[in-house]
Amino acid sequence: MAKETGNAFDLDLLRRLLARTKPYKVTFFITAFTAILLTVFSVYTPMLLREIVDKAIKLKDSELLLTLSLAMLGVLIGQVVCQLLFTYYANWLGESVIKDMRKELFGRMLGFRMEYYNKSSIGVLVTRAVADMQRIGEIFSQGFFMIVADLLKMLAASAIMLWLNWKLALIVFAILPLIVYATRIFQKKMKVAFTEVRAQVANLNSFVQERLTGMKVVQLFGREGVESAKFREINKKHQDAWLKTVWYNSFFFPIAEIVSAIAIGLVAWYGVLQDISDPATQNLGNIFAFIMLIEMLFRPLRQIADKFNTLQMGMVAAGRVFKILDTESRIEDSGSLEAAHMQGAIEFDSVRFSYVPGEEVLHGISFNLKPGEKVAIVGATGAGKSTIINLLNRFYDIQSGHIRLDNTDIKEFRLASLRRNIAVVLQDVFLFADTIANNITLHDPDISQESIETAARAIGVHQFISSLPGGYQYNVKERGTMLSSGQRQLIAFLRAYMRNPGILVLDEATSSVDTYTEQLIQQATEKVTEGRTSIIIAHRLATVKKVNKIIVMDKGQIVEIGTHAQLLKKKGYYHKLYEAQFMAEEEVA
Repeated sequence: MAKETGNAFDLDLLRRLLARTKPYKVTFFITAFTAILLTVFSVYTPMLLREIVDKAIKLKDSELLLTLSLAMLGVLIGQVVCQLLFTYYANWLGESVIKDMRKELFGRMLGFRMEYYNKSSIGVLVTRAVADMQRIGEIFSQGFFMIVADLLKMLAASAIMLWLNWKLALIVFAILPLIVYATRIFQKKMKVAFTEVRAQVANLNSFVQERLTGMKVVQLFGREGVESAKFREINKKHQDAWLKTVWYNSFFFPIAEIVSAIAIGLVAWYGVLQDISDPATQNLGNIFAFIMLIEMLFRPLRQIADKFNTLQMGMVAAGRVFKILDTESRIEDSGSLEAAHMQGAIEFDSVRFSYVPGEEVLHGISFNLKPGEKVAIVGATGAGKSTIINLLNRFYDIQSGHIRLDNTDIKEFRLASLRRNIAVVLQDVFLFADTIANNITLHDPDISQESIETAARAIGVHQFISSLPGGYQYNVKERGTMLSSGQRQLIAFLRAYMRNPGILVLDEATSSVDTYTEQLIQQATEKVTEGRTSIIIAHRLATVKKVNKIIVMDKGQIVEIGTHAQLLKKKGYYHKLYEAQFMAEEEVA
């Protein structure tokens, strides 16, 4: 993270934000016009008060008093109407901008490489998409336009002061630099403080999100006390960051009030002295007008500082959001081929790959799979089995070599088309907090309820789903916690089967389940792999025995290829794996 300089403002960032208002030009100009009207009405009020004091009251003209009072009432009504329009349209503009930005941000996140998420905190990304976006909206609703409106009032008030009485105006202007200087220092300090606040908010969100997600691990290992202590530490940093902003506010606003009071006192004192020395000047109305104008000059300045806080927080949030929007972490989708349905021929040709530069994971592996062939990939943890699946789906791009499907390099296919033809069932199945039906179809409107039930019967899971409360409309809650791991895997099998893929990948999909569920999974496996190229990453003996061939991997290389019987006969690396991992299962069976 770049070091904060404390610069009060980033004009380039503001220009970039304002460019987002182009689709809403009419609303932008309405907001700006009402800000100008507010300025006109505001400066007209002290002028009317001056006339009331110097003419209507001093000359005891009741008719003029009534006329001027009605005029002031009209001005006040105009102010109220303009304020209402200004507030509504400024907020509407802000919400519209962040709606567009949030949509763009989420779309950007959907296309990021998997390695981006491997290195990023989900809690931080959630903060960027939700809390930071709301701060950006406040730039328009409570920051930028409010500051512009206040600046207009200040300029108009200064001009009116000079026109009414330049001597009294000079007294006010002589004091003004004090509050301007204090405001400038305040703004710089607050930018640094709010940057720290946003960082601590993101840390807090990230910590809470991770611990809630992993609560089972926390409780299983009795880490409640340790995690509670960590939370208190992070929470204390969050509190300290906010208290720093409170500390700066506690200094600035009393100083601003005192300076304003001094200005009013000096104007009243000097104005009365002028009246005493020269009664013909009729200065009393000017004094009343100046008191109101001083408030128009100093109060907006104080409010600008407060609104600048909002603006600063929004700008800090915008900088963080734009950092994500500017991130180049997308798989290049330059392919033009649309694969309606792949036959399933797979070729890895001297493929080399590394997640981290200089630390190669796959060392030039090559193998071929024929359409409809069932292949198992086995090996110790870290051998590179799951990496092959990640590369096949283009979650990552290889450094050298070629991966071909149906004799065509996978980069020539449109990314969506490629992935639509490859279905993957993982060991750790992810289900959304939704119904079973929606988790199967992923809200595809072209998949009917009837077709779901037909497919479920075909792979033998209809009875299990029907036994749940509500059947296919049963809500599995967040991450599918209402189902067992085996039941989640059955749902994943049905989800994969519904896509009718040309290639099916089962990544440890039959591990860690009970005997009954394993039988259902074996039945589902036979059905979903029927007639399509299937890659099975598993250590279950029954699954490995039935495949056409087994690819044995070790440390990113293919060390053996053959059938179960052939590899056992060779007494090589696979034989060692068999003795270490599979013998116990065979004895139990």
